[in-house]
Amino acid sequence: MLELSILGFLSEEPLHGYELKERIKALSGHVRPVSDGALYPAITRLITAGKLDQHAEPGSSAAPRRILSLTDRGREDLLERLRHPKQTEITDQVRFNTLLAFLRHLPDPREQAAVLRRRKEFLDTPASFFYRDGQPVRAEETDDLFRQGMLRVARATGEAERKWLAEAITQLEG
Repeated sequence: MLELSILGFLSEEPLHGYELKERIKALSGHVRPVSDGALYPAITRLITAGKLDQHAEPGSSAAPRRILSLTDRGREDLLERLRHPKQTEITDQVRFNTLLAFLRHLPDPREQAAVLRRRKEFLDTPASFFYRDGQPVRAEETDDLFRQGMLRVARATGEAERKWLAEAITQLEG
C-alpha cells in the first residue's frame, strides 16, 4: 500500500519527501499513519529498483530538498499494481481506497472495470464481524446495541458501495 501510494502520487508530479508524506497521510494517515521509518526505506527501495529518480533542489531554508520523480520503470510497476491488485487490496477498505485513488491512471476502462468487479464480487459475498454456528450474524439477530450499530452501518456502507460499483462498471463498460 505504501509503495502504491508513492508511485501513484509521483505519477502525478514530482514531489519532495515531506510533500509526499503529507499526501499519503491525507489519503490514509488517520487510519494507518505513515512514519519516516517506513516511508524513507520504501523510497530508497524504489530508487534502487530504478522506479524513482531523485535530484536536489535548493530548499526554502539552508538545506537542499530531494525531489523525487517517477521513472518509466516506476510507471510500468504502478500500472501493473493497478491491473493486478493483491487480494488484500480488494478486501481491505483502506487499501482499496488507495487503489481507487490511482485507478484512473490505468488507460483501459475495461481494466479499470475488472478491478471494480473484483471488489463487487467480494462485497456480494455474505460476511459479518460476528458469526454464530459458522453463519454471519445480521444486525437483527443480536441483542447487543453496539454490535447492532456496527452491523447496520456496515450494511448501509456496503449497499452504497455496491450501488456505486455497479454504476461505475456500467459506465466503464458502456
